[in-house]
Amino acid sequence: MSLVGNPLLPGCYPDPSICRVGEDFYLVTSTFEYFPGLPVFHSRDLAGWQQIGHVVDRSDQLDYEGIASSGGLYAPTLRHHDGRFWLICTLVDQQDATRGGNFLMTAEHAAGPWSAPVWLDADGIDPSLFFDDDGRVWVHGTRLAREPQWHDQTEVWVRELDPVAMALVGPEHVVWNGALRDVVWAEAPHLYKVDGTYYLLAAEGGTEFHHAVSVARADAVTGPYVGSRGNPVLTHRHLGRGSEVVGVGHADLVEASDGSWWAVLLGMRPYGGYHYNLGRETFLVPVTWEDGWPVFAPGRGRVTAQVEVPFAGTPRPGPAQATTSGIVAPDDLRWTSLRAPASTFASSTGDGWRLTMLPSSLRDPSTPAFLGVRQQHADVDVRAVVRAAVGPGEEVGLAVRQSEAHHVRLYVTGSGAERSAVAVHRHAGVESTLGQVPLPGDGAVVLAVRARGQEYALLAGVDDGDPLPVATFDGRVLDSVATGGFLGLWVGVYATSNGRPTGTTVHLDRFEYQPTG
Repeated sequence: MSLVGNPLLPGCYPDPSICRVGEDFYLVTSTFEYFPGLPVFHSRDLAGWQQIGHVVDRSDQLDYEGIASSGGLYAPTLRHHDGRFWLICTLVDQQDATRGGNFLMTAEHAAGPWSAPVWLDADGIDPSLFFDDDGRVWVHGTRLAREPQWHDQTEVWVRELDPVAMALVGPEHVVWNGALRDVVWAEAPHLYKVDGTYYLLAAEGGTEFHHAVSVARADAVTGPYVGSRGNPVLTHRHLGRGSEVVGVGHADLVEASDGSWWAVLLGMRPYGGYHYNLGRETFLVPVTWEDGWPVFAPGRGRVTAQVEVPFAGTPRPGPAQATTSGIVAPDDLRWTSLRAPASTFASSTGDGWRLTMLPSSLRDPSTPAFLGVRQQHADVDVRAVVRAAVGPGEEVGLAVRQSEAHHVRLYVTGSGAERSAVAVHRHAGVESTLGQVPLPGDGAVVLAVRARGQEYALLAGVDDGDPLPVATFDGRVLDSVATGGFLGLWVGVYATSNGRPTGTTVHLDRFEYQPTG
């Protein structure tokens, strides 16, 4: 038996979905506008998770160029049936409701390659799949209620899928709109069949402080569903905003080979007040069954810092579980770009990258020359060593990113005696300079971010020496509580000519991510 630490996946890994194949567990999470999309993780014991690939890793699969931050890929569901993995998800463009929708993808192996998407005639978000033991397949999802009785009332619908034609068939059935009256956003539905009874799991209350897990059951897949008298069966909202974990919800169930049941779900860890810079993270709780209903975290009723997993051996956590420190090599699967493959502007070299500067910038909902990783620790040092001959109006820098409208940049500008490091905070689209220091010479530049809780320091130096302070900022100005949206923070290197034609090449010699404390 091992004690498994929560969260399973620290940092912005929200909306987890899990399935088991034999002794192997597989899990995916949302990625919004980041590319590659929908990371796939593997575990043998629910304790150690290794990322093995992404579902969306080719530009010909999906196009989300122009989709603004916190749009993109929402709430995937991963299932395995008849020798194949199935993935259903939503592509959301919040500025253009006619773009995107719900789609299916399949693969022989969870690591890929995954197929091109098949678009379904279904609106709404958070689609899921259920393979019944009679051979029929059912798709279900959430949308705003057609005839709402209150603001932000949603409804869960169920409809059959023809798995050969990959199309929805037959009538649609609206089966649920929440366990509580006036509840908002009854979403993230998942169907299961346990001992001949159908169970509908759903999140309620919105994916923030009032988030909760509720359950209903029925004798037929299309209902009628009756909610548990214990609803919500898991929530932290009654613990207050001072709880170590808040916003618990969006759960998915899995049965282990020993017959035990488990749930993965999202939650947030506030620090420095009610702010959660690391975003919505993936947690684990045990589940038992009593009187025909699931009991989440029995005997405790809440997400705990550690979970006993009887069949887990010595955990072997991977980089995604935030247990590694030092250089982030080019083949590390934590690297992400924005909306398109990094190969469109970058190539690996040694421990680092060669980036082709692009006219697009972090202010644009496009594909800038940006390579970053999730911030997974409240206390962390991030350090980048870059070399470039920066032209007029060009920037090569290190960014702490929330969105196009909200981020902090520390960048190199100018050359020779005019070269300097500048720190800028972009808030709601308006930029202010936080600080500036000279960078003499033309050698390599060291750019660093030092986070200690909500105190962030920006530093810069030359020739791989100890960097000097440029500016500080309060991290609470960047988290999603302050800015809106659904994302945690990313830290990464970028290069932009700010709309001008450019031929500048940037060498990222080394990128280090070092947790402290």
